[in-house]
Amino acid sequence: MTLITIITLLTLTVSYALLFDRETKNSLYHIDHLQGNLYNERLLPTTEHFTNRGSVAIPDLDAIKDKWSGNSIEPKYWGERVPGVMNRMDTDERVIALTFDACGGVYGSGYDEKLINFLRKEEIPATLFINARWIKENKEVFLELSNDSLFQIENHGTEHLPLSLKGGTAWGIMGTTGVEEVIREVMGNQELIYSLTGNVPNYYRSGTAYYDEIAVEIVGDLGLTVVNYDILGDAGATYNSTQVRNALLNANPGSIALLHMNQPASGTAVGVMEAIPLLREQGFTFVTLSEFDLTE
Repeated sequence: MTLITIITLLTLTVSYALLFDRETKNSLYHIDHLQGNLYNERLLPTTEHFTNRGSVAIPDLDAIKDKWSGNSIEPKYWGERVPGVMNRMDTDERVIALTFDACGGVYGSGYDEKLINFLRKEEIPATLFINARWIKENKEVFLELSNDSLFQIENHGTEHLPLSLKGGTAWGIMGTTGVEEVIREVMGNQELIYSLTGNVPNYYRSGTAYYDEIAVEIVGDLGLTVVNYDILGDAGATYNSTQVRNALLNANPGSIALLHMNQPASGTAVGVMEAIPLLREQGFTFVTLSEFDLTE
């Protein structure tokens, strides 16, 4: 390796590090100062940590930070099924909610257009949990989806992190490490979605769908309900089409299926396309999460 090559590589490395540091600071500044109209005012604490502006409930972030930062309670649970996480709809009707995550990041910013086109053709409503990174890489598609009444847009986090008070790890991803990081992870994307659509998400699913129960309570204080699943539909888009179909065919009344819309090379689209007519034959209809009460 020549001296010129070494100098060039060192220059690129330093430049990248400076860029990463600047982008990280800008991202944190954006989250801390939450631009737009929803969370940028300092609000007086209220009993329920909320005030109202018109029809929008606005969380008092300082009151929530104060409540939990001084709390000595230690989390007892860590995983996908912890107290406070909703996993199905509270109904005996033969309905199923298809939910699709769009995770973002280097390997997760694809768009399964074949899947979405099928849902539209068959007029199948779905709930889309979308991460801030995916939105930034697919802004026009996101706006198109958010304007389609077939789809309900919900919050899948800002950096796709597991939600933890102690830095819990899931699937090799380290989670948030404290109250302020939990709030940033939730509210960064909450503000982004609001600023682009004028709509405030009501449901939250973390990156990896892992939490501790205190983080779940904090999300509740922020005005969102944490939702996971009772059908692992595609195992992080790793299932082949047959596995996806078979997973969906295990639906029960009120089931919530977790699938992905960001991996077009996966078996998800074909598996969903194969399962839908079979589920209809079984008497199932398809709904969004907001149509029924949810339960653990």
